Amino acid sequence: MKTLFLNALGFFFFGMSVAQVNFAPFVENLNSPVDLQHAGDDRLFVVEQGGVIKILDLNGNVNPTPFLDISGLVSGGSEQGLLGLAFHPDYANNGFFFVNYTKINGDTRIARFSVDPGDPDIALLGSELMILEYSQPFSNHNGGGIAFGPDGYLYIASGDGGSGGDPGNRAQNTTILLGKLLRIDVDNPSGGNNYGIPADNPFAGSITNAQEIWAYGLRNPWRFSFDSLTGDIWIGDVGQGDVEEIDKAGPTEAGLNYGWRCYEGSEPFNTSNCPDPSMLTFPVAEYSSSTGSGNCSVTGGYVYRGDIYNGSYGLYLAADVCSGRVFTVDAGNNLVDQGTFGGSWVSFGVD
Repeated sequence: MKTLFLNALGFFFFGMSVAQVNFAPFVENLNSPVDLQHAGDDRLFVVEQGGVIKILDLNGNVNPTPFLDISGLVSGGSEQGLLGLAFHPDYANNGFFFVNYTKINGDTRIARFSVDPGDPDIALLGSELMILEYSQPFSNHNGGGIAFGPDGYLYIASGDGGSGGDPGNRAQNTTILLGKLLRIDVDNPSGGNNYGIPADNPFAGSITNAQEIWAYGLRNPWRFSFDSLTGDIWIGDVGQGDVEEIDKAGPTEAGLNYGWRCYEGSEPFNTSNCPDPSMLTFPVAEYSSSTGSGNCSVTGGYVYRGDIYNGSYGLYLAADVCSGRVFTVDAGNNLVDQGTFGGSWVSFGVD
């Protein structure tokens, strides 16, 4: 059974071309950082697995007071913890941000907090509003990523519930939220919830399927992102033991089934009672994590749309936790191994 280990590391800024990759340390001595986000200004927000969010300035200095500390609410160890952060698209006006964490009992909670109106570097601890919760049968495969799409909706990556091989076939079960990419409207709550269901969600209005689902058939989507130019969704989905996959979809492609547990990447895994392969969406890129490869677990990244490194423009970046390899995928879905750079690559971020 594959387990994703989250270790302390330094964040890096990079310059990349197909021929050469260079990295420079920006900040070190963090405590198990797992996410890096911005709020539309010069600050960077580092999410630590233990339940703390810290602020970095332009020089890599860490603010002495954390932006948020919910370590008392968060379960720790293995793949649990505070796992994701997303700032509301109108954060500058409403001060809302959202986090994804596992509670003390191990279940997943998506919650909204508010920034202190008198201090932009501190959140109001008592402002938590529970948005969505779902149970986790095992401690691993929690997914954890959250992000607002170009449509203004909040997307949430959930793992298949853990153990190994998806013993409950949860990723293919559209009546539950595990093994999915979820999509909710946090600005227009309805139905007694603190969120609404977008009308174009594939199961909107269903009385049997979970209306929050946008896509399904995922094992442990460890980091997804949106191409800031095209709106395409990119997902790094961790494999069982042989194949690491990178999935891609257009911004309006709803209801896609990425195939787990029927397939691990493009390879059959457990096809009992599975849909015809023609009904599945297979990875646009994949690489081996079989014994001897040195790889173990994909970390999804971003498509580079900056204007500094011309050779990187339009490339999607991903990496492997164990080998330290960095991969790029171009517009033609060609995966290139850019080499090994060491460290445990657990997340990417953009400023």
